Amino acid sequence: MIKPEISWTDFEKIDLRTGTIVSVLDFPGAKNPAYQLEIDFGNLGIKKSSAQITELYTKEDLLGKQIIAVVNFPKKQIANFFSECLVLGVYGDNKEVTVLTSTLPVKNGLQIG
Repeated sequence: MIKPEISWTDFEKIDLRTGTIVSVLDFPGAKNPAYQLEIDFGNLGIKKSSAQITELYTKEDLLGKQIIAVVNFPKKQIANFFSECLVLGVYGDNKEVTVLTSTLPVKNGLQIG
């Protein structure tokens, strides 16, 4: 089912950026299996995120991986952790998540449009 149509103005409000994962920790306090990530967004600094991506990725797979994230959501508390951005991914048939990334390395913090 497709979601309701949005306007171009609605889309322009979403701040999508490239970043590189610089830290990956297990998140035992999360309701569903997840990692606590720290992501370098260049001039925007380091932001934290909780990501339910444990099914397809090990911590070693993620460290140094460049990803795409929404960086202008308000902080969201998940257990004792505050998530500052949303790492984007594709849901598979069994709800496993494949992380979105660039096909070539790009500068951290660049805007997606």
